[in-house]
Amino acid sequence: MSTLAETEDIPEIENSEKQGFASFYKNLDIAEAGTLRMFERDANNSTYFTFHEDDARYVAEVVYQTPSVIKNWGGLATTKLTETAAKGFLRDLLINKQKRIQIWTGSRTTWRISREASPGNLQQVEDFLFSSVEMTSAPVVIAVKYSNKSGTNTVGVSFADTTINQLGLSEFTDNDSYSNLESLIVQLGVRECILLAKGAGEKDFDRLKIQNILARCDVTVTERPNSHFNAKNIEQDLNRLLEGDVNVQALPEFELADALSSCACIIHYLQLLSNDSNFGKFTLKNHDLSQYMRLDGSALTALNLLPTAEDGPRKSTSVYGLLNKCKTAQGSRLFAQWLKQPLLSLHEITQRQDLVQAFVNNTMLRQTLQEVHLNRLPDLHRMTKKFLKGNAKLQDVVRIYQVVIRLPQLIDCLMNGVDSDENLYNLVKDTFTTKIEKTYGSLANLEQLVVTTIDLEAVDRHEYIIKAEYNEELKEKYMLIARLLDIHTNMSMVLNQMEEVHDRMCSTLSLEKDKKVKLEIHATYGYCFRVLGRTEASKVRNKSEYFELATQKSGTFFTSSALKGLSKTYSQLSSSYNEKQKGLEKEVLEIVATYCPDLESLGSVLAHMDVLVSFAHVSAMSSIPYVRPTLTPCGQGNVMLENARHPCLETQDYVTFIPNDVEMIRGSTEFKIVTGPNMGGKSTYIRQVGVIALMAQIGCFVPCSSATLCIFDSILARVGASDSQLKGVSTFMAEMLETATILKSATQNSLVIIDELGRGTSTSDGIGLAWAISEYIATEIRSFCLFATHFHELTTLAEKFTHVDNLHVAVHIGEGTNVTLLYKVNRGVGDKSFGIHVAGLANFPEMAINLAKRKAIELDEELDIVRGIEAHDSEEVRQGKAIWAHIMDELALNDSEQHFRKVKEKYWAQIKGNAYLNDLLGDAQ
Repeated sequence: MSTLAETEDIPEIENSEKQGFASFYKNLDIAEAGTLRMFERDANNSTYFTFHEDDARYVAEVVYQTPSVIKNWGGLATTKLTETAAKGFLRDLLINKQKRIQIWTGSRTTWRISREASPGNLQQVEDFLFSSVEMTSAPVVIAVKYSNKSGTNTVGVSFADTTINQLGLSEFTDNDSYSNLESLIVQLGVRECILLAKGAGEKDFDRLKIQNILARCDVTVTERPNSHFNAKNIEQDLNRLLEGDVNVQALPEFELADALSSCACIIHYLQLLSNDSNFGKFTLKNHDLSQYMRLDGSALTALNLLPTAEDGPRKSTSVYGLLNKCKTAQGSRLFAQWLKQPLLSLHEITQRQDLVQAFVNNTMLRQTLQEVHLNRLPDLHRMTKKFLKGNAKLQDVVRIYQVVIRLPQLIDCLMNGVDSDENLYNLVKDTFTTKIEKTYGSLANLEQLVVTTIDLEAVDRHEYIIKAEYNEELKEKYMLIARLLDIHTNMSMVLNQMEEVHDRMCSTLSLEKDKKVKLEIHATYGYCFRVLGRTEASKVRNKSEYFELATQKSGTFFTSSALKGLSKTYSQLSSSYNEKQKGLEKEVLEIVATYCPDLESLGSVLAHMDVLVSFAHVSAMSSIPYVRPTLTPCGQGNVMLENARHPCLETQDYVTFIPNDVEMIRGSTEFKIVTGPNMGGKSTYIRQVGVIALMAQIGCFVPCSSATLCIFDSILARVGASDSQLKGVSTFMAEMLETATILKSATQNSLVIIDELGRGTSTSDGIGLAWAISEYIATEIRSFCLFATHFHELTTLAEKFTHVDNLHVAVHIGEGTNVTLLYKVNRGVGDKSFGIHVAGLANFPEMAINLAKRKAIELDEELDIVRGIEAHDSEEVRQGKAIWAHIMDELALNDSEQHFRKVKEKYWAQIKGNAYLNDLLGDAQ
């Protein structure tokens, strides 16, 4: 492993220092559960980190995958990571493993916490861990205060997204399952939740329900004392944080008492008042649950909406990975938000669809936006944070300038692409160009500032300096340095000399300039030559006047005496120049920081465009293009899908997807019971309907040949529950909890997806529960429902209720256990589940297959008796059963394969001569 090799460069420290640190560490208070402590150390001009005790063992297991890296420091288990390895490890801890971290700095026995971070609060490590890594999802943290008054559950929530400087409030009543809270957690993409710390021995059943929801949604729980929820000073705190001249007490949100208590906790937890740069920069949002489709945590998993840590954000195994062709980081974050907040407004959905349609129809416009404009945009939200925190550089100013000067071209590109359609022209203008033009007008002075103050010619050399002409004192200082060193009158002349050395080298060695040999500035060696090919590098090595510096993947670096001297001169000039420009640079950065609100507005508009262009790209470039769905208002219309496909499955390698039609009509076929064999496509069929409905309500086109859908107020799913031994929750209990949430929160306008309910208990209990739940949904809730099951008894519901419809997945049965899964969904009831056939496909031993067949036949016979069929048997049936009883008696004596064959030969003639046995055994013979 490369990380192991890197640790060899980390030196050992003295034993006395180890002993002193071990004593210090053992006296530390126990860290909060789920927190890793790491200690920053320096050696040989580089940084590394040490981990100790349980943290060291965790690093050894997760990173190195061997305990051999653990060393003993005075009785303290210790391991190390280089800075590069540590950054990758910490990002994984925070984003995927939902851990907290503490970074300590100091020496010997004097250490302090310099940075802290949790999944919902990355402020102190954002620049350290994510400076060169795209953040595709915002770190959202919420605080929750709940109460029960007069039998009504009231929940007050406050949330914060520090990426866009937004505080939010929401207060609502909830049911016993807290399904509204779960929906809000999903909609916001919450990473961390702060709850009031409970007292010792205190029993709070509402809290247990909320903690189960948080666990199901993979949210980290943080506890804080009651004092942090004190809203005594919330008015003055918000007045300091919110932008504009706002009187908080006059806002309608000020009436939300529990939400304001939660807001006080959020402000305290994120330490927003400790940083003056936060003052006047935050916005306040009242999050209304009713404006978006409600999703529960199970639906996120069942529909594969978000990628897992193993998938990665760009893989098409999730809906996010499939549809996210965004070119900007802010676009990716906005898409992740849209995916969890499908719209309920038909007008808003139609507007998104119109824009996607425009980008689908105009390939040139779509490609130009993606490859020429959006592809070159930095993360404006992250960049404005750097300016507000005072961490920005002149390079960031130049990057913003490069965005601003491209805006007129972007506006022209948009307007020219839709000028043939007046309605579309007006929509694009209202949605994008008017907002971009307004922002551009505000940023025109910033463009002039950059042109006036920054040396843009130096930018071409990857240098970011203030123009000498910007300040007379600077110019005089610069000319004085040039005279004292007796070189050319400015730095550009030194560069010209370097170019002359470059030309002579290429001419002498017959090397192609800029293609085979480049003159570049290197972070370590200054100006030097980079030779690209091995053959060319060998030519340079053979010449004594050139010195090899390093060989890397990008090429071999050389210098010469002449170039080295010029590079040193240039470095001295630059150093003196930069020293003088520091004050001017600070002045420029402070001026640019005043444009942050405009830059954030521009970033939001461009993110909106990026997502819609991404939808159009996926819709047009799919192997079978997606179609625009027709939507009807919530509570009206039906679901009619022709040749519907699962968007993620159809993109996988070596998969030929079989499309299926879907027809769900109110009062006629609104409740679908789907039966058929394992692996036959039942789960895919019911899930793809949910995915298509969600895609339609975020404004994307869908994988069908035609599609008509009604708007759903929620998608609720119960698919594949897993147990949680640490919480004492079995698979079946988890299944029942999820189903209870569905029954309490589903409405007539919901889409319910249930797969294999009741298999975690006995067959009789499972059938009873599945029957009761399906009948309750079909009669009391009357929502659109897709119910996949192996309990064929449920199919008789269609005889009882006219709006229940039976479907089955088709199979072709061959000889023996041969069965071909056709993945086609047809009307009617599947005759059996073919579980033994599927076991045959999994290469079960033949003896096990035969035993399974015999036991299945025996159980079928017992069921026949229970159903009273025995009383109506014909003579031939009675004879057949008598023969079968003799066979089973003899088989019970010996389970070997050889004995089975003997018994089969003995009774074969009688079996073939009895119609009942032939019909009973079928292909099992």
